[in-house]
Amino acid sequence: MHQKKGVAILGSTGSIGTQALEVIAAYPDYFDLQVITAQSNAELLIQQALQFQPNAVVIADERHYETVKNALFSEDIHVYAGADALCQVVEFSDVHVVLTALVGYAGLKPTLAAIAAGKDLALANKETLVVAGELVTQRAKEKGINIYPVDSEHSAIFQCLVGEFHNPLEKIYLTASGGPFRGWTTEQLKTVTPAQALKHPNWTMGAKITIDSASLMNKGLEVIEAKWLFNLKPEQIDVIVHPQSIVHSLVQFVDGSMKAQMGLPDMKLPIQFALTYPDRFPTTFPRFNFLDYPSLTFEPADRKTFGNLDLAYQAMEFGGTKACALNASNEVAVEAFLTEKIGFLDLARINATTMEKTGFIAKPSYEDYVAVDAEARRIAASLCQ
Repeated sequence: MHQKKGVAILGSTGSIGTQALEVIAAYPDYFDLQVITAQSNAELLIQQALQFQPNAVVIADERHYETVKNALFSEDIHVYAGADALCQVVEFSDVHVVLTALVGYAGLKPTLAAIAAGKDLALANKETLVVAGELVTQRAKEKGINIYPVDSEHSAIFQCLVGEFHNPLEKIYLTASGGPFRGWTTEQLKTVTPAQALKHPNWTMGAKITIDSASLMNKGLEVIEAKWLFNLKPEQIDVIVHPQSIVHSLVQFVDGSMKAQMGLPDMKLPIQFALTYPDRFPTTFPRFNFLDYPSLTFEPADRKTFGNLDLAYQAMEFGGTKACALNASNEVAVEAFLTEKIGFLDLARINATTMEKTGFIAKPSYEDYVAVDAEARRIAASLCQ
């Protein structure tokens, strides 16, 4: 009898977290859910805890602690609160893999704590590598930690590389759906509303990532994440718009041969592969049929109209804390757009200005990243007034 794999899900109430729980529920003999956490969605966290009976739950927003504690009082479940608790629960000895599905910069500290505790990572929080890719990958290497990518594009690259890790890559192509505004002009984008931007053509995701997809910032963040995950130079990473979202990404080797990973858009597949690697477990997911998609199309990304993608490449070339500043600014700007304080085109403008104005550190420590994140947020917030 194999030992069950103990899983901690940081961010269990979000889009990735809820789908990860579906994967875990499908294989009760393989997974042992140890920890689930939420930022402030106490109601759903309580429901999940009652259904899955984890060892521990964390509600990061301490105002909801009493609610969660009282609801789970009669259960054999430890209840913790606060951001520091996120870092402590990943250290539990029965946790073997930590799925970080937190949104944004909040994922960095618990991810570093999981690495320090020697846990493998299933990483759905791309901002962790965007903000501090050098630090995260260096510490993971020192600890001999595996990082399994959960983003559909990075999972695709990873799947294409299985059995090829010794072969040098020439280039990777990250595919993008183009979002809801593919082909739109700057003039058309001036009047975009949050409701329009939240309607993604192919994927169902949380609000932040959906807005990032519409502005192509999500693809920019993925480009930076790919650099660190696969140890690539900026010129080895290309973005290609593929509206059907069937080819999830592809790799090109030094002999010119290419491999692509394909399938219907469904996040459960990359989540499952990250949690079960190197095995593939049978699923009942719908199957792709070529005859339903007689033509797959590809086109270049419009980096001029969607300036955020260009900013990500600039930040990656610069290195140091540039991408940290870009990410912090973008989190503030997206929130301002969602609350209709700024327009859609202001996103890239504010991000560019914030990147320029924030102090730069070429060889940052963890404390430097924290300071730059805070500074960039202040600058971006003042620009959103």
